[in-house]
Amino acid sequence: MHTSDIDISSSRVLIADDIQQNRELLEAYLADEGYQILMAADGHQTMQMVDQHQPDLILLDIMMPRMSGYEVCSQLKGDASKRMIPVLIVTALNEPGDIEKAVNAGCDDFLTKPVNRLELRTRVRSLLRVRHLSSERDRLLAYLQEMEHRILRGGD
Repeated sequence: MHTSDIDISSSRVLIADDIQQNRELLEAYLADEGYQILMAADGHQTMQMVDQHQPDLILLDIMMPRMSGYEVCSQLKGDASKRMIPVLIVTALNEPGDIEKAVNAGCDDFLTKPVNRLELRTRVRSLLRVRHLSSERDRLLAYLQEMEHRILRGGD
């Protein structure tokens, strides 16, 4: 299986940004990719959306009310059931310390605003392919473990 064979078009992408125009712009940039777009306006709503919808990718702003993108990312990456969801930080902050803090919080990649449409689409596609390959690997490993258990139990 080549990474180009993976169907990512039905993926769920959560856009988390406190500014509605930013959410709408990112949604417009991804509109013709076929993704199911979910939106959140702050950190708490982002965590609720993750629990409810299990997105395949999160586009996460850093400067949000109630809970920063750093805090959201740290919580996600600290939770075994959520840590495999890729987080793409999309921020106006571009100081080396800001980027380092995002990496330390566990982000998988980052883009600075204003976002280039092609760069966004390319990174989203790459992160979704990795996410789906990881999910497929996990399914195959679970299947192999089940087969191994059946063989060890005598094939029942």
